[in-house]
Amino acid sequence: MKRYLETNRAMWDVWTRYHVASSFYDVEGFKAGTSRRRAGLDELELRLLGNVTGKTLLHLQCHFGLDTIAWARRGAVATGVDFSGAAIAAARTLAAEVGVPATFVESDLYALPERLRGEFDLVFTSHGVLCWLPDLDRWARVIAHFLRPGGTFCIIEGHPFAMVFDETREDGELRPRYPYFSSAEPERSTGRGSYAAPDAPIDSLTYQWVHPLADIVGALARAGLRIETFEEYPYVGWAMFPWMEERPNGTWHLPSGARSVPLMFSLTASKDAR
Repeated sequence: MKRYLETNRAMWDVWTRYHVASSFYDVEGFKAGTSRRRAGLDELELRLLGNVTGKTLLHLQCHFGLDTIAWARRGAVATGVDFSGAAIAAARTLAAEVGVPATFVESDLYALPERLRGEFDLVFTSHGVLCWLPDLDRWARVIAHFLRPGGTFCIIEGHPFAMVFDETREDGELRPRYPYFSSAEPERSTGRGSYAAPDAPIDSLTYQWVHPLADIVGALARAGLRIETFEEYPYVGWAMFPWMEERPNGTWHLPSGARSVPLMFSLTASKDAR
């Protein structure tokens, strides 16, 4: 297991440099406050979490900090966490450049209780995060550990059902390629570049874990959290398949006329007040 996680962390260290410079993340537009890369997703997040002004927010698996800084811009006292040292360094640089106060912690998610103290009003994570975690029960316990009594956890993520389909096809057909139910060993993934920088001159190797919805919901419930909302959407925050169409608000949809399937879900959960 350690070998898989170390391989992934080394790959994210390499990816970070290309991601910061990519049109996918549009860092220059973000700095200027003009980027509409994901306006539709921003609206969804705000609807789910509401006014965050003055609230403490812990952002798990924050990559190089765009969303963490975005929450801080909205008034949250934001802390971002990622296991990639290169990503955390880039996040700190970006926060300093835009003059937004945000704290960044380099840590493996499972080791975070040993490296960060305190409780948070909100814990947030989103978009392509769960596949990098081998154990969702430990993940949920970390969330419960940091969530203050009465606090809210929110996740927005690609739908596990959509993840079974072959993303390498170019004919517009949804054909199963991957398992839906989890297994002990991760899926090995290789390719050129990365999801955000497909033309980057690097050969990528990563290991990813499959998690069905039952495992996600069950892990949170077993950690003592109460599910408050669960929603499914016919769109997602990135081009999950090469034939998808981007809308002006930054969301990606299957082509017009295609049968509707769930591509993304959101879930909020709360921790009972003591």
